[in-house]
Amino acid sequence: MMKISFLLDSIDDGTVVLPEFQRGYVWTRDQVKGLFQSLYKRFPVGGLLIWNTRADVTALRGSNTAPAVNVKLLLDGQQRVTSLYGVLRGRPPEFFENPERTKAFTGLYFNLEDETFEFYRQTKMSGDPMWISVTDLMMQGPEEITTKLSDVADMHATDLVRYINRAQRLFSVRDIEFHDENISGEDKTVDVVVDIFNRVNSGGTKLSKGDLALARLCALRPAARDELRATVDRWGEAGFNFTIDWFLRCVNVVATGEARFEAMRDLSAEDFGLAMKQSEQAVDFVLNLVSTRLGLDHDRVLLGRYGIPAMVRFVVEAGGSVSDTATQNRLLFWYIQQAMWGRYSNSTESTMDHDLAVLEESGLDGLIADLEVTRGTLRVRPEDFDTHTIGKPVLPDPLHADPCQRCVGLWHWTPAVAASPGEGFQPGGTSRLPEGTVVRPWVPPPPGQCGRELCLSDERFQQEAGQAATK
Repeated sequence: MMKISFLLDSIDDGTVVLPEFQRGYVWTRDQVKGLFQSLYKRFPVGGLLIWNTRADVTALRGSNTAPAVNVKLLLDGQQRVTSLYGVLRGRPPEFFENPERTKAFTGLYFNLEDETFEFYRQTKMSGDPMWISVTDLMMQGPEEITTKLSDVADMHATDLVRYINRAQRLFSVRDIEFHDENISGEDKTVDVVVDIFNRVNSGGTKLSKGDLALARLCALRPAARDELRATVDRWGEAGFNFTIDWFLRCVNVVATGEARFEAMRDLSAEDFGLAMKQSEQAVDFVLNLVSTRLGLDHDRVLLGRYGIPAMVRFVVEAGGSVSDTATQNRLLFWYIQQAMWGRYSNSTESTMDHDLAVLEESGLDGLIADLEVTRGTLRVRPEDFDTHTIGKPVLPDPLHADPCQRCVGLWHWTPAVAASPGEGFQPGGTSRLPEGTVVRPWVPPPPGQCGRELCLSDERFQQEAGQAATK
């Protein structure tokens, strides 16, 4: 059991971490009023679900006296605790993100006569001593209310005692105890905790593994969510809509070499910050690469985004960029292939872990070879286009060379709108086939000749496209 006053103190000193998950704070004023009405009447308001996990002391309290300390991560009860904190403290908790939402718990008043809660309305409450601020009561104590009531003219003694008792009852809400269910133990992995939460909270918003991993990181680095969101928003302004979970996956891959968020369990705040910076720079490089080389310059045409974390890992290991054209070609060749065949459409984490292990052991060539073993062939056949790309974006023709310089390109097309080399990714472009264009499977050129050198001229393409259409 945990008293409300102790719970809020624990949030202030960092012992209990109150993260904002993806949903954030969504309660309305009516829900906040309902919570305090129930507490005042001593009705049950539900328990808390808490995960006991570890956090780095240096990052948490600025001390290096011990390698780690346990923190209590609040999983279920966020809306109630945020509301209580906002009303009793008169300000949002540290993890609160949206200033506009503070209106939901700002200005709650209590009527000493009819024992109801309402949010402040000047025309109704100004000058009426029966309306008292709940926040003022909690922060100043009932003595201040007693003094003000004693100064009210014609106040009968019995009424004064009744009102003071009601103010005392409201103030003692701080001493109400929440029943708390604690999850602890080394066997309680991210997967296990997510499953427990979603079972308990089956009627509410589901918790993702990324939510939980980020919540734990916020105990180490409180600004982590803001930093991740700022980067994701920057990409959004450029036309690429990624989620925080997706970017966190890239950071995880860079920091640990693994896809599963559980790998971040022992990651320090400093290592996380470095991996986040490296990941941001590598994603920028990859987006510029696929924009300038493939014409995939905005979200609607970006394919295979779950293949990008592996590319990010490769770019970071290469020093933050890849300037060699042949290496860029091989990297983009793998990207195109994994996107076309839905490499990560099932078992994303296990597939990504497999690819990262191959990349670590055998490099980019091994990654391409492994994909070929999985597929049987990386050659694109006419029947692959029967239904797969109907009504969908298709890839342009920047590459026709495999790692051995044998042309096994996809098709020939110069996009109508594409970023110029060095221009970077720009929103609003298009990578769809112009109306009436014939998609023609690439015919391998003579051995030893690069597909790029043999890209068909407009005249030859039109001639061959016309011949293909009549067959």
